[in-house]
Amino acid sequence: MTPLLTAVDQLADRLRALPQSRLGRGVAAEGLALARELSVRAQWSEEPGSGSRIMPDAGMFAVADQVAVAGHDLAHALERAPEGGGRGGAGEALASAVALVETTAGRCGL
Repeated sequence: MTPLLTAVDQLADRLRALPQSRLGRGVAAEGLALARELSVRAQWSEEPGSGSRIMPDAGMFAVADQVAVAGHDLAHALERAPEGGGRGGAGEALASAVALVETTAGRCGL
């Protein structure tokens, strides 16, 4: 799970370093969307078929922490997931999550 942890920690650090003006130009919204998606994926991995709880908008200054927490939650959930279990297994889910984090970082210019 190290690639996912590395990717979310790097993105979170970059988000923390941004000025308010840059966060307000859509970067915080992109980060929140990523955090929500990672959170839903973690929930699905832990409780397949259950309803998803959506991460709240805690404000632009919290988005870096939300990305980090959601990414770490997903990494932990994937560590415990059976390799062959649903949607291609943990390996495929990990690769997909890392790609999503990298895509979001690219869209944000980070």
